Amino acid sequence: MFTDGSVHVQSGVGYGAFLLVSDESLIKSVDELKEKVRVQRFENTSSTKLELQTLLWALGTVHEETNELIVFSDSQNISGLLERRRRLELNKFHSKTGRRLANADLYMQFFSQMDKLQISFVKVKGHRPSKMKNETDRLFTLVDRASRQALRNEIKE
Repeated sequence: MFTDGSVHVQSGVGYGAFLLVSDESLIKSVDELKEKVRVQRFENTSSTKLELQTLLWALGTVHEETNELIVFSDSQNISGLLERRRRLELNKFHSKTGRRLANADLYMQFFSQMDKLQISFVKVKGHRPSKMKNETDRLFTLVDRASRQALRNEIKE
């Protein structure tokens, strides 16, 4: 699974995109895979929140009988959440000053999904030059471009 998001900070509107591929679907051309990218609009969001919203939306489409899922994302927040889980849960999703974390509900949903599915994460370096891209980077580019294009189309209107 490849996920990415693009947000317009001033308006709080963002678009998340994901592509779910299997070994069999990798046989298809990039153009065929491009048609499989799904995009959704989110409101009242930020870049951190959008990455989580997009991932949770994408995970909601995965069947629970899926044995293993590898998620490719360029989100530092998502890759760091697993390391932060114990501390977040010990503090009941509150900051050191006692304030509830802004994305607490999303973090709880994320951990719930982690408990249901066998998920591993791979952090992708986004926006590499074409000549340096491998197959993973090329697939990630599909969701990156889809989310950015959807946002551009809205901003133009």
